[in-house]
Amino acid sequence: MAGDTPATGPRDETPDTRNAVFDALRANAVEAFFVLDADLRVLNLNNPAVALCGVTADEARGRPVGEVCRPSRPQEFDGILREVVTSDTPVTDYVVRLDPAGGAGPERFVRASVFPLKHGRGAVVSLTEVTEHMRTERRIETLASVRERVGRSLDVVATCEELVDALVPGFADIAVVEVVDAVVRGEDPPLSPLGREVPLRRAAFRNGGPDRAAQAHPLGDVRALPAPTPYSQVLSDLKPRAVTLDEDTPWLAADPERARAIRASGARMLLTAPLAVRGAVLGLLSLYRVRPNDVFDANDVALTHELATHTALSLDNARRYTHEHTIAAALQRHLLPPDPPSQTAMEFAQLHLPADAGAGTWFDAFSLPGARTALAVGEVGGSGIDAATAMGQLRTVVRSLAALDLDPDELLARLNDTVVRLAYERQALPSGDPLHQEPLRASCVYVVHDPLRGVCAMASAGHPAPVVAHPSGVIHVPDLPTGPLLGSRDGPPFATASVPMRDGSVLALWTPSFPASDRSGGRPSKLLREALTRLDRPLSELRDDILYRLRGTPGTHDVLLLLARTRAFPPDQVATWPLDPVPEAAATARHHTQHRLRLWRVGEETAFATELIVSELVTNAVRYGAAPVQLRLIKDSTLTCEVSDGGGAAPRIRHARTVDEGGRGLFICQEMSHNWGIRYSGNGKTIWTEQTLP
Repeated sequence: MAGDTPATGPRDETPDTRNAVFDALRANAVEAFFVLDADLRVLNLNNPAVALCGVTADEARGRPVGEVCRPSRPQEFDGILREVVTSDTPVTDYVVRLDPAGGAGPERFVRASVFPLKHGRGAVVSLTEVTEHMRTERRIETLASVRERVGRSLDVVATCEELVDALVPGFADIAVVEVVDAVVRGEDPPLSPLGREVPLRRAAFRNGGPDRAAQAHPLGDVRALPAPTPYSQVLSDLKPRAVTLDEDTPWLAADPERARAIRASGARMLLTAPLAVRGAVLGLLSLYRVRPNDVFDANDVALTHELATHTALSLDNARRYTHEHTIAAALQRHLLPPDPPSQTAMEFAQLHLPADAGAGTWFDAFSLPGARTALAVGEVGGSGIDAATAMGQLRTVVRSLAALDLDPDELLARLNDTVVRLAYERQALPSGDPLHQEPLRASCVYVVHDPLRGVCAMASAGHPAPVVAHPSGVIHVPDLPTGPLLGSRDGPPFATASVPMRDGSVLALWTPSFPASDRSGGRPSKLLREALTRLDRPLSELRDDILYRLRGTPGTHDVLLLLARTRAFPPDQVATWPLDPVPEAAATARHHTQHRLRLWRVGEETAFATELIVSELVTNAVRYGAAPVQLRLIKDSTLTCEVSDGGGAAPRIRHARTVDEGGRGLFICQEMSHNWGIRYSGNGKTIWTEQTLP
């Protein structure tokens, strides 16, 4: 094989040959290559080098390579290059951290190899980017270090010190662990969300940054966390947060001492995570990075959450759980729904700051037939277990009444009847029962969003009207009549208001204790107006922004805010056909249904059931209803079939006998569908069915 390649010698190393070799490297090499002269100035470079350094080839030539590459330690980098040139000894696999061009963006890591040119004429530098590899390696080393060090002691403070020792300086420049003071004494930890007055003890601190003395509070200091800040929010929803720190960060004003320490340390990034086990809060882990371009990415957040969970389990091994002093808060949390899942036409974000003693604030958001969404926010007077129990009862009643497809005003009227009956039950309690003399009063606002009509129907029972923020920047409070409080035996009737809602609008519902409106006329306050003017961001970010703007929120009342953003329902997932009120309408409806379900690729079994349902409902509308007759199909998470007519007669299910020739229409629809019902309007009625889709 050696004979296949012609031998070359020194006589072949002409300038043309060298240029041809470098041209090949420039066009084909993946690594960045630099050719340097004896003064370490760039003579030539290839395309990957241009891309890595963010400069053009003409800008790089003639400049020192350190200026072109921007190593974070330029003197060390320059010294290694000069040593290679003078000693004629190559250096390989030397890791260099590069600062971003213009100081903006994340830092990058490269693996450098330096080879000298003959007779000290310069060097060739090869740079291979290993940024992700280095970050992954750092995370792996951090995880291994924490697993090895943390948990060797059953002492709470010692475990916290093991954690910061494992994290600094490899993963973070500064680490702080604060634990609930009761946990240090071996008492039961409070459940999430953490009460505002619960004191935390600074258990461990490590600073590997330039100012090692920068610390907000000394070790052993015990105090409650100021709020609202990312730290308090993390202990509320138990989700880690990565936050950029700068002079304009709004929440720093809520914690001046911590803000002073952050500025003194030069920290640029914060990553804070809860130390929690099974919903119980043991403490808080806060990590800081000082270098401006060393950001916490999503992988760092996930790793920190894992490390915090591991540490919390170690802390949990030192003491036993009981929840005796937080029964009311736990009851309220279990009676409230989880974060509402986003739907096709609406997404949600909720902010809940519970009172220390637990209260009767509640919210709910759930889907209704016809691609609609119901939202409810309410508050029961009082606090503690009794208020939380009443709250759970009212929320259950609202769900049950909503299943009847009532208008908002009618739903509140029936809810008021329920509260009146519950109040009578309180009065019937023995006179020695503290609840006997406590009146039952509650407020509620109920909203139904119909994306196909672009309208929100709403009614209020002694509750503030929602705020509507349109994509155009217009913010207003709908002219919603405020009915009496729930539990009232007299007063004006409840009324429904219809509000047009453009796609992308944000609806804000809150409890009366939320500082969201001025005292004059219920107009949105400056706090809410400023937050709702920027709708070009996720609702979770908007929610956090509102939280950081809150000041002096009392701890005796729950504070709750429910944000809902409307979204366009896909027009190709809705089909509507007017039908003539003639016997042939059923066949026409079946034809439309077959064609549409084929376009939607609905399974044969579901399609057959839908055709049967459509045939029965249209036949009933033609025989017993009145014009106009309309068929509408909606494909969402379920397949909805709606048949509307102008009649007001209420159909009912009959259980026909074997020998009967009729009376099976609605019974068949009930058996073939997952759910069905009737919705009345001023123009007649709509019979609907829902079928689950595989």
